Amino acid sequence: MPSQDRPHAADRLDDDNHPAYTMGRAAEVIGATPGFLRALGEAGLITPTRSEGGHRRYSRHQLRLAARARDMVDQGTPIDAACRIIGLEDRLEEALRANAESNRPEERTDSGGE
Repeated sequence: MPSQDRPHAADRLDDDNHPAYTMGRAAEVIGATPGFLRALGEAGLITPTRSEGGHRRYSRHQLRLAARARDMVDQGTPIDAACRIIGLEDRLEEALRANAESNRPEERTDSGGE
């Protein structure tokens, strides 16, 4: 198949949000059980994409969140609290990033001879 027929294939390799991992592989990667991943979904931390056959698929971003939750749960934090903390941390990080971008000086595109 010519590469022009698959323009997005290479992009998906770098896409942190591409749902590339099956539940079994995702659980293996983060050192948890499929039940743990289901619990994270029930707690609202991650929402896996569903394949055409209805199987859960996880992205690298979701796996990072799940790994953070697993670490917190391993340290004794209840799963619901871990999910809430991670969600708040992510929202704070996003707000700080947006604030930094809005405070960044605008780049000058004019080439006036000042």
